[in-house]
Amino acid sequence: MKIGVIGANGKAGQLVVKEALSRGHEVVGLVRDANKVSESIEVKEIDVFKLSSDDVQAFDVVVSAYGAFDTDSFVRAGDAFIDAFSGVKTPLIIIGGAGSLFVDEEKSVRLVDSPDFPEEYKPISKGAALMLEKLLQTNELNWTYMSPAAFFDAEGKRTGSYTKGKDQMIFNQAGESYISYADFAIAVLDEVEQPQHRHERFTVVAEKE
Repeated sequence: MKIGVIGANGKAGQLVVKEALSRGHEVVGLVRDANKVSESIEVKEIDVFKLSSDDVQAFDVVVSAYGAFDTDSFVRAGDAFIDAFSGVKTPLIIIGGAGSLFVDEEKSVRLVDSPDFPEEYKPISKGAALMLEKLLQTNELNWTYMSPAAFFDAEGKRTGSYTKGKDQMIFNQAGESYISYADFAIAVLDEVEQPQHRHERFTVVAEKE
């Protein structure tokens, strides 16, 4: 498959690229600065806010590992994704946030709205949640939104396995909402190769090692 990775030079994006290459896929990095991509892959420089259908329609699938530092950037990126992928066949898999996961059975309280959620992460989490809300309101594109666990560990080990959930926060056998970037990349590529969550959000957790 020919896979485009938005944000291929970021922490999550780099591991998605490595996992895709290890499975024999052709990968193209879609990034703002080509000089920051470490893997030996084809790279195209793009401005995510100006993404167009011409940028994405040649791929079998595009994975977005785009990371923002404020609410507005996530909202603008979401709008750009909807514009670019509407009317094209290319599926879009978005690596989102855990903040929009529900922490209660009634699905009335999101993680980002819980009392102990860190203030410094609220702008990012609320932006990612707004992106998801916009996706849920459109039928114009083929999208999947993946939420990592609350503890998304860039330095964690690759265990090779994970557990899925949907809209509610889930936990591993130790009672932790945890997944490493490496195991999350496995889940991303599994969804790329065998799509099971089109037009919906799902989440994954894994064990620590």
